[in-house]
Order: sequence, then C-alpha cells, then structure tokens
Amino acid sequence: KTAKKRMATSEQGQYVTLVSSDGFEFVLSRKCAMEAGTIKSMLSGPGQFLENEKNEIVFREIPARILERICAYIYYKNRYTNAAAEIPEFQIDPAVSLELLMAASFLEI
Repeated sequence: KTAKKRMATSEQGQYVTLVSSDGFEFVLSRKCAMEAGTIKSMLSGPGQFLENEKNEIVFREIPARILERICAYIYYKNRYTNAAAEIPEFQIDPAVSLELLMAASFLEI
C-alpha cells in the first residue's frame, strides 16, 4: 500500500456509518459506536462481517427519528461517563420512548 492509501484506510476506519430503515445515514466515531454491544459485535466479532469491511451497518427495523436519538445518546454517554461536573438530563420525547427503548435494548446500550 502507498502512504496515501494507508492514510485513507486509517481515516475511514475511525468512523462508522449507521443507516436507518428509511435510508438516512449517521456517521459516528468508531470509538463511540463501539459503546453499543450489538455494533461492537458486528464490527469486531469473530468471522468476517461485511459491516466491518465497509464500516457501514444498515438497520432495517430502526427509522431515522429513532436512530438519530440513539446516536445522540451514544455521544452523550461517551461525553458524560466518569464526568466530574453535573450531568445534564438526556431529553426523550415520550411519544417515541417505547420505540427508543426497544432499539436501545436491541443495540445493547
């Protein structure tokens, strides 16, 4: 590999794209995305998962409005875990709370 190709591969590996059931794409840092057990299994589990090669995971059952809140929570959790300062409340719209809970359970967050 040339230096340019190695750098592109390294940079690409730092991010993961999560695709919702309605086709919206959310780009997260790989480090943050690995906080979700299901995503971690897909990206680093035994065997060769296509998701690991492409750095992209398609969730056929999770719509964008839910996946967006999941992504926001992953960053919220990453930012405030072990924080010394007061932790602000993570706002959840009651209208989507059940759907959000089911998605969070599936993703092992």
